[in-house]
Order: sequence, then structure tokens, then C-alpha cells
Amino acid sequence: MVADPAGLAQTAAQFSGRSVIAVDLEADSMYHFREKVCLLQMATAEESVVIDPLAVPDLSVLAPLFARPDICKVFHGADYDVRSLYRDFGIAIDNLFDTQIAATFLGFTETGLDGMLRQCFGIQLDKKFQKKDWSRRPLPEEMVSYAARDVLYLEMLAERLRTELEAKGRLDWVMEECDLLRQVRPPEPDDSPLFLRFKGAGRLDRRSLAVLEALLQLRTAIAARKDRPLFKVFGNGDLLTLVRERPATPEALAACKALSAKQIAIHGESVLAAIDRALSLPPNRLPLYPRQRPRPAAAEVPDRIAALRAWRDRQARKLGLDPAVLFNKAQLAAIAREYPRRLEELRQIPEIRRWQANSFGRNILAVLRKTP
Repeated sequence: MVADPAGLAQTAAQFSGRSVIAVDLEADSMYHFREKVCLLQMATAEESVVIDPLAVPDLSVLAPLFARPDICKVFHGADYDVRSLYRDFGIAIDNLFDTQIAATFLGFTETGLDGMLRQCFGIQLDKKFQKKDWSRRPLPEEMVSYAARDVLYLEMLAERLRTELEAKGRLDWVMEECDLLRQVRPPEPDDSPLFLRFKGAGRLDRRSLAVLEALLQLRTAIAARKDRPLFKVFGNGDLLTLVRERPATPEALAACKALSAKQIAIHGESVLAAIDRALSLPPNRLPLYPRQRPRPAAAEVPDRIAALRAWRDRQARKLGLDPAVLFNKAQLAAIAREYPRRLEELRQIPEIRRWQANSFGRNILAVLRKTP
């Protein structure tokens, strides 16, 4: 365990001479309103450390290490980790290799770390602490050991997957995806309506949107006050039930069964008041879900999409990949809409990766030429 600035500086110096570093982290998103990184695990073939950011909150000494392009940082499912490291410590990553992305491009159907290690090496990880509260201190020794084990095999796994990718000519595909992944960032705080980040809000009418927004604002205030994650205050499904039923009395609130008796006892009055405020809004103050008007498409676009999809599915079967790994729906639609005639035009479509244009561009242009 590294729990002081001197130990952290020593760790940075030790790892600076390595060519590959395996990285993982543990956070407390299931237990607190504002999630934070609670452990940072780093390992090489020779050594492993578990850093405690709650004891050493300033990890800036590690930033140059993660930014070095000559040191490969191996993660598994790095999206959350990349965002969290930047959010909490301003750490940006260069030369990232994500073993989960690599597994996807090799056609693995089970891409979780425990499944990958079991398939590749017969190693069985114990996941009993996966959903524990990592912000608690002191941490039991067995939880620290559990956290350390998650990174012990990442370098070995990455080496094996890299070899397979090279043999199949897909390493460049994965490295481009990893380079895009390392650039993701957490969303910037803003004052936009909360319903914009709520799944299903786009299907609601304006009055229902007002009720939903009032309930979301209430849930956020309660969660912040109690330092609890949003889903432990009210679940999303329960909120939609309240939006649909719009109870006006304690009896109606209990009858709709969206909340437990305990929740009603504690928050019932606040919930009813929020719903009443939303129902009392005049029509000119009701929220409006922003919708982008779709660009008018040529009548041939659906035929092009169908032809491209059929080609993609055949190609994916040959390669043993999920079709969406090669080209997802949005990419097929963009190609059909833009209708490129030359490779350079295909490369200029924002949704298209370099590896897709380089490996499949001529095939795509041929499909488009054959489509009426």
C-alpha cells in the first residue's frame, strides 16, 4: 500500500523505467453522491502497488508517467477509468491498450476480465468484493489483496491478445480505438435540465416532462444532502411510475406502489409537492424536449443501408466478429447518407475510423456502386 507522498514519489520513480504498466482503480459510485477514486492499482511483471488517494489526494507526481507515449498503460474496460482519473486528478493518458477492446476485435463473446482470464489462462478471479464500499477506512487486508489481483495478469493478457491481433492484422484497428478512448473526458457540469440525461424522457409529453424534472431535482437534492447515489434515493423506474400516475394525495401515492412505505414516510410530502408544482405550471413554462430535425435523406438511402448491412454481416461472419464491431448502425447510415465515390470522401466522414476506410474502403465503394 502507498499511503504517503514519499511512497508515491518512489512509486513514480520505480515505474518510470518500465515499458508496460497495468492499471486499474476502485471507486465508490454505489455508496456516495459524488463518486471518487478510492484506490489506484498499478503493476508490472516484477512489482505491484495499491495507491490510496484518500490518504494521498495529490497524485500529480503520476501525471507525467501516464502521459509518456513510450510507456504502454494496460487497462481492461478503460472508459470509466480514463474519465475518473482525469476528473479527480487531472491525469491524462497516452499509449493506452484496452484488453477488453482487444478481446472484442478478436471475437471473444465473453469480454469481462474474469471471463477472459478463465478462457485464456484458466485463472479464476474472486469477485466477492466487486460491489463493496471502497471508501471505507481502514480497508480490510483481503479487500486490498482483491484489488491488487485485478492488475496482476493484465500485462500477460495484453501480450497474448496483442500477438493474436498482429497475426490477424487487426492490431492497428485496436490501437486506433484505444487512442480515441484515451481522449474521453467526464461531462462538464452545466445547468441544463436533468431530464436530458434520463433515458425515456424523449417519449414524454411536455407536462410529463415537467413532472419528471421536478422529481429529478428533488432526488438530486436528497441525494446530495444524504451523500447517497441517486439510485438509492428513487429508482428510475419508480420515477416513471410517478410521472405516469401523478398522485395528488398520500393515499394515491401509496396506491401507485412506486415508493416503499419507508420512502413515503420520509419523502412523501416532498414528492407530492414536487408533482403539484409541476402540474401547476402554466403551459408557456412547460419544458420542451429538444429534437434535432433529421437531415432530408435521398430516397435511395434505405437501399444503400440495406446493401451495406448485408455486406457488413457477411464480412463479420468471415472474420468471426460481431457485425457492430466492424461498422455500427450510425456509421452505416452516415456512409449511405454521404454516398462517397472515392476513398478520400469516405475518410472525410466524421463517424468513420481510419482503420475502417483503409481495410474496407474499396469494398464499401464497390457496394455503393452496385446499389441503384
